[in-house]
Amino acid sequence: QVQLVESGGGLVQAGGSLRLSCAASGSRFRINTMAWYRQAPGKQRELVARITTSDSTSYGDSVKGRFTISGDNAKNTVYLQMSSLKPDDTARYYCNANAWIGNVGYLFWGQGTQVTVSS
Repeated sequence: QVQLVESGGGLVQAGGSLRLSCAASGSRFRINTMAWYRQAPGKQRELVARITTSDSTSYGDSVKGRFTISGDNAKNTVYLQMSSLKPDDTARYYCNANAWIGNVGYLFWGQGTQVTVSS
């Protein structure tokens, strides 16, 4: 199993910044990709950003140019730097990891961290 622990959420004013972190732990696993998703009340969970172990990144259209995902492979940790935050960014942010245990692929989720942007 892989455990994902997110941190860094909180309350921020519009235009502000926050940095989220997600650390993966466990035994005998190899990360393939890590990603951040978010879900606001009454809305579907959506992809925010994804990063591979070779540092290839992709972003949801609504955050392009404002959010930056980065990773530390040695620490199995992924970060999400969020800037120019808007009230529409208010959501619970979830970390996701696609990982190999042996030769079987698994998808793991963290518990999430709340981000609230006030206007």
